[in-house]
Amino acid sequence: MTAQAVAHTLGESGLAVELRAINEVASVEPYCAVVLGVALYVGRLHKDARRFLNARREALTTIRVALFVPGPIERREKDWSGARQQLEKELARLPWLTPAAGQVVGGAFDSRKLGFPWKIIPALRKIPVSDARDWAAIRVWANDLAGALQAGQPTPTNARGQDAPSSTEG
Repeated sequence: MTAQAVAHTLGESGLAVELRAINEVASVEPYCAVVLGVALYVGRLHKDARRFLNARREALTTIRVALFVPGPIERREKDWSGARQQLEKELARLPWLTPAAGQVVGGAFDSRKLGFPWKIIPALRKIPVSDARDWAAIRVWANDLAGALQAGQPTPTNARGQDAPSSTEG
């Protein structure tokens, strides 16, 4: 849903947008920019994201890349700062990747939607349903990103910058 909101906002700003799962992208060479939704799991980029980035390393160094990272499922600042630290650590493992923009966005959790093997872990099934996504902030970030991409200027909120949780409900 977050990727859809980002893509919709970019499209409303006049950019041509294709929303695709990373395993459906054969090449990034036809694009002048790529905006990736990259999940962090247990402090690491999801394996599909790592594969995507490594397989397209050369091409991604020639175009603008922006990241949004679904993260904390609660609005506690320590969770958000932890997600930013995890992202920093992961980006340090990819010194060739210098995202023009990045944003940690809230995540959502619903144990009823867990797949195997996660759904068989009793502790995970006890976590309450939560959603820390701030839809207004996500749209503002995507709108700012669109403006920067159109103008060819530096993009908003450097991936190593400071973004914070908001109390606005989405």
